[in-house]
Amino acid sequence: MSTTTAEPPASAPVYDAVIVGSGISGGLMAKQLGLAGRKVLILEAGADLPPNINEYMQRFYLSPAKVPESPYTPDLFADPARFLLNDPGTLNAPRPTVLTLSADNWQDPKQAYLIQSGPLAFGSTYERINGGTARHWLGTCLRLLPSDFQTHYIDPAKPDWPISYADLETWYGDAEHEIGVSADAADQAYLGITFPPGYEYPMPALPDTLVDQYVAAGVDGLEVDGNPVKVTVTPAGRNSRPYQDRRACGGNTNCIPICPIQAKYDPSITLHAALQTGNVTIQYRTVATEVQVGADGAVSGIAWLQYDDAKGGVVASGTAVGRIYVLAAHAIETPKLLLMSTNGGRTPNGVANSSGEVGRNLMDHPLYLTWGLASKPVYPYRGPLSTSGIESLRDGAFRKDRAAFRIEIGNEGWNFPFGDPTVSLMSSVLDQGLAGTALVDSLNGLYTRQFRMAFLVEQTPEADNRVTLSATETDHLGLPRPQISYSLSDYTKAGFEAARRTADALFAAMGAEQKTDEEPAGGPTTFTYNGERYQYYGAGHVVGTCRMGDDPARSVVNADLRSWDHDNLYILGSSTFPTVATANPTLTIAALTLRTAEGIKARLAG
Repeated sequence: MSTTTAEPPASAPVYDAVIVGSGISGGLMAKQLGLAGRKVLILEAGADLPPNINEYMQRFYLSPAKVPESPYTPDLFADPARFLLNDPGTLNAPRPTVLTLSADNWQDPKQAYLIQSGPLAFGSTYERINGGTARHWLGTCLRLLPSDFQTHYIDPAKPDWPISYADLETWYGDAEHEIGVSADAADQAYLGITFPPGYEYPMPALPDTLVDQYVAAGVDGLEVDGNPVKVTVTPAGRNSRPYQDRRACGGNTNCIPICPIQAKYDPSITLHAALQTGNVTIQYRTVATEVQVGADGAVSGIAWLQYDDAKGGVVASGTAVGRIYVLAAHAIETPKLLLMSTNGGRTPNGVANSSGEVGRNLMDHPLYLTWGLASKPVYPYRGPLSTSGIESLRDGAFRKDRAAFRIEIGNEGWNFPFGDPTVSLMSSVLDQGLAGTALVDSLNGLYTRQFRMAFLVEQTPEADNRVTLSATETDHLGLPRPQISYSLSDYTKAGFEAARRTADALFAAMGAEQKTDEEPAGGPTTFTYNGERYQYYGAGHVVGTCRMGDDPARSVVNADLRSWDHDNLYILGSSTFPTVATANPTLTIAALTLRTAEGIKARLAG
């Protein structure tokens, strides 16, 4: 491993740090370094940071599919009227969409950006825009459990995290104040989670909804696999009162993909703060193409191409030079960039890859979705998409045998399982021959009782679940597209079996009528386990591929997120997680970024 900093060409401007990606980790790093007086360049593949979200909102309103990607650039559709998707090969910075997860298009490179080799489909997507994937996140800000930093309960041969909960406790608090999290510390002190004495979240918890109250009244105190069931309000990166010059949540039920009043945090807030330091520059529509390594082993630059619009030509190229280099391009684009970086054959397996671990251990929280009708009106479609969940089942002795899960309680009725719940309800009542007042009364009685619960299942890290480079498919810039191999282990599938059993018990305890399709049709997101068929959904939690560790032979970066192979290269984001654990990853991404930023600031000052 080199311990030097490469010397740049004399003619190139030299930054203190060059960051690839402007998502939550890239934005937070830029802000922290900018506040410290350091000169920072961000290379961002997406278009300019807009002055407001009006264009995004217009695109969302007019989109024929209200999927997570619909508000953002590049446009999903070449022809919205015919529901014709853009060919990823014609785009300069394409990204995946959930619209390409059907049996007839998930492996069609003219529709699907990811080149999926199976045996199952990877179900989650991400953005390549200013602000990154947290543009369309839900806002869930859970901390990992202390036990989540260990893996011996799954397999003693799999390495633990090289850090503990105690190492992140203070940084979690800092991240919660950076984002603006609404929660109550007393509610969140479960399963070993601790807070400093007197700790308070930036804002009080959001109120629970009638759906939350109904579920809690029915299931609190029930026992599942030795654990008591308890509904708690979920910490949210969403304002319960005005914060950071943003208004309080107005209860719009479309947090995914966009909050129309920006009560929900997104990384554009951090990017604006970074730019206001006067020390941060963002170079838009700029795709990093190679991490260049000097003869001494240190990174010497990031080669880039700049384009004029989504399908336009290259207008500039160059190399960004800095003292420190930070990759924050998400858990699929980051390994793609590293694997592309062969440096004329001097790094034939890619940069930062002496371990062979770059691209491996791709994970998600594959999601088991359930839905039904409450025994009384709960008036869904009001409030954020989710305000409460069941976290008490995230740990226990059962983890030696099967995956854990958290349960997200949804306020948006049946919108998740059906996209348009009107279709399913209208067909059910029209089949009865209802009309007039009887039809209206029947629909009101059904709409007001809809709710859903989603089980986010822990997935094991598996070396064969990986990102490589397609040998045949490229984007419009001629860069190889990511090729994905993906499956689920029996340990994870056993978590689905437990999720179905738990859902049955919860619906029964509530006296609710479960409508979940327990015999889904076959397809790329279905599997059979112990004779039962299951369908899973992507949770949007793309994790792994550049794992941190304490052994250079088994990891890509160390506990400080610094490359074992290149002393001036750091990797941020969920790609560095050794496991997906049991919490949505964004808060941990932010906490790790702030911790790493402190180390980089000290290093640059030395």
